[in-house]
Formats: sequence, C-alpha cells, structure tokens
Amino acid sequence: MTRLSLNRLRLYGALASMINAATAICAVFVLSATPTSAAERATVLALGDSLVAGYGLPKEESFPAVLEAELKALGHDVRVINGGVSGDTSKAGLSRVDWLFAEKPDLMLLELGANDGLRGLPPEDTERNLAQIIEKSQAAGVPVLLTGMLAPPNMGRDYGEAFNALYPRLAEKYGTAFYPFFLDGVAAEPELNQGDGMHPNAAGVEIIARRIAPSVIDALAAGTGS
Repeated sequence: MTRLSLNRLRLYGALASMINAATAICAVFVLSATPTSAAERATVLALGDSLVAGYGLPKEESFPAVLEAELKALGHDVRVINGGVSGDTSKAGLSRVDWLFAEKPDLMLLELGANDGLRGLPPEDTERNLAQIIEKSQAAGVPVLLTGMLAPPNMGRDYGEAFNALYPRLAEKYGTAFYPFFLDGVAAEPELNQGDGMHPNAAGVEIIARRIAPSVIDALAAGTGS
C-alpha cells in the first residue's frame, strides 16, 4: 500500500469517527426533546358520585375532563380517570373500588358522601366506609386526596356537626392529603349550578377544577417523592 493510500484511509477513518460522534450527539438531543410517553404520564383516579361523573353535562365538561385540562394548562401531563357513578353512596363506592385499581393510578381523589348526607345515613357508617376505601387504596400503594363534603342544612345541627367532622378526622387518622370542601366556591351559587341547585354547571365545574388542581399537584408530588 502506498503512502498516499494509507493517508486516505486515515482521513476516511477520522471522518467516520466525526460522523459517528455527531450522530450520537444528535440522538441525545432528539431523545431529550421527545415528549413524555404515556407510560410516564401520571394517572389520577377520581372516585365519586354524580359530582365526579358529570351529571347533566357532556363528557368534555365533566369534572375529570376539566381537571385534566386544567392540570395540563399548568404544565402537568396527568390523565384523570372518571370513576364517578351518579347516586353512589360511600358504601356503593366501597363495593367497586377494588377493580378500579387495575388502572394503576398514581393518586386517588376520593369524593364520596354527598348522597349519604342527602339520605340522612348515619355519619358513623359513612366514616367507616370511607375509612375502608382509604385503607384499600393505601394497601394498593395508591395515595389518597380526600375531599370533604358538608351536610345539607335541613338535616339539623347535630347531624351536620357529626357529618362535617368525619372528613378532617379521617384525613388526620390516615395521613392523607385533604381538600376541605369539594364544592368550595360553587355551593349555593345559583349561577354556578344546574336547575336542581345541587349539581354544578359547566362554569361551576371549571371553578372546582381550578381550585382543587394545586392540591392534586401537591398530592402527586408527595406520592411520587418528587
């Protein structure tokens, strides 16, 4: 082999090394710019009654859909599963919670008890049912964001005090994240509710989602240790 051929081979080798290095650098930039995959997306299970299910509203205006949009607007890629069933009591929610864990949520937002209060069910029963739901969730490794509810005023003072107190007591006992009143800012506001005066309209749902979103973000961060 001539000296000229040897020099050409060395030059080609150097060029090949430079191309490989450039390719590797480009690959790093491409990977770093790739959006978060679905597998990395956080998932929130919203377990509740008609307030979660979206009674009287199209799917895109239901609480889970609006909360998901709000979280994304705040820069958090979170999927929110609609685990609401209209008419559910805390006992009904307890009866179906196990199979919902198949979705492998990173957080459970627990909104139940409104129908217990409307029906005048014993607060101790509501507390026991919610406690079992929390215990099942924690046993499955799913942290809980418990949302409180207030008893209807027509149930009387004693009932109201017993009912209203069970939520903060559960949050303290189990160390869960706690949002004191799910309907904060919306309850008893005619312009934010449907004709029945109990279920939020689209504007009401937007307020609920906007107010609770920071608590969801904090609960997710605490649950993942981030």
